[in-house]
Amino acid sequence: MVESIKELGLSGNQFYIREINGYDDCINPISGWVDMAQRTGVDFRKLNGINPISNSGDENLQWVDVPNGVWYKRAPYLWPINAPDTFFLNIAKFKTHGMGVTLCCKNLQGTMASGYQTHCSSFNSSMSINQNDRYSDAFTTIQANYNRHVADGIPRWDKPGNSGGIWMETWASRCLDNNSVSKANLHIVEGIYGRDGNGFVLGPSPQGLGTDYLTNVIIFGLNQFYVDIIGHWLAGHEPGNFGLFHIAKERGLSEVLNPANIPVYEWDPNGSPVRKPFSEFERTELKTYYLQRNYSGQTEAYYHLCNEQFEYPEEQSLITSVQDNAAPRAFVLHQNKPNPFNPVTSIEYYLPSGGHARLEVYNATGQLVDVLVDGYHAAGSHMATWNTAGKSSGVYFYRFRSGGFTETKKMTLLK
Repeated sequence: MVESIKELGLSGNQFYIREINGYDDCINPISGWVDMAQRTGVDFRKLNGINPISNSGDENLQWVDVPNGVWYKRAPYLWPINAPDTFFLNIAKFKTHGMGVTLCCKNLQGTMASGYQTHCSSFNSSMSINQNDRYSDAFTTIQANYNRHVADGIPRWDKPGNSGGIWMETWASRCLDNNSVSKANLHIVEGIYGRDGNGFVLGPSPQGLGTDYLTNVIIFGLNQFYVDIIGHWLAGHEPGNFGLFHIAKERGLSEVLNPANIPVYEWDPNGSPVRKPFSEFERTELKTYYLQRNYSGQTEAYYHLCNEQFEYPEEQSLITSVQDNAAPRAFVLHQNKPNPFNPVTSIEYYLPSGGHARLEVYNATGQLVDVLVDGYHAAGSHMATWNTAGKSSGVYFYRFRSGGFTETKKMTLLK
């Protein structure tokens, strides 16, 4: 990944790899991390020895206020995470843990400084942080929210005890505080392999270990909640059974719970994104011990799927025609992004019903230079990409035609 990004003109010393947990494992020679850092020139250092309480002004810490938090009033991050003029890639794994399927939202936990990252501490834990950095009424707020969410029927939230729903409410509150201010530019689940069990060693195999599966997926997007909702589905779980997503929507951090309302694209062998229903992707059952149903007369295996049916409430769809205030039954052609561009740009379009669609590119003199799309499309949003290898700088026009609808827009290639 580092070497690929370098092709955009960056040098190795512009890359910083940060993670508060597991650094000692990473410097083990067998892991390959140290060799990778030396080979690529990235800045990969141990920052988990910094105590934010006694070294609050340390240059390796980036402090961020959390104005709408439940737990944190402010939080220290491993510099340069959340620093100005940085591009932040949040790269997670495809695995399960005590909090369910731990993808991008939970992965941001490792960006905080030592002590502040321990989101998974129990409800009655004050954590090893400066207590002035959390809201004085945090415990009262979390308890009140938990009681309300149990009454609302968040699945599995009614599990009693310190390891039950109140623990999840506490963890989710801290996790969402972090997500509300940690502004990653792109969220990635690197799922070439997936692992079930507790995310590290133990799991449901006959030997009592986690099992690795060749899942062969990479999931990425701008919104970590949408990436994780699709990730939960691909891991064999029904996303509506996870309280984190319910509370994220309640706090305005996510618009949806239903994966059917998240546009999903698959990259074809030619490098073009093709809109595809989320339910058509292959699922891999990654079992977890998240909120085991072993209470109130229920029985469930310690390692299990949370895949019981969930009826989604009415919610706004993410279909692009709604975002653009177009009528639900109208064709929509979006402006290409980015624009100006070099060397690749994307064009999104919407069909209200299935039919033939054609997308053409013309130069400034009106000559046809490329056909990006020409064939049958299902109803919904679609995206095409234009790779301008061999094309000269200048103004180009793209024309979309489908079902009697025609529209043309201008774009600019700068080399």
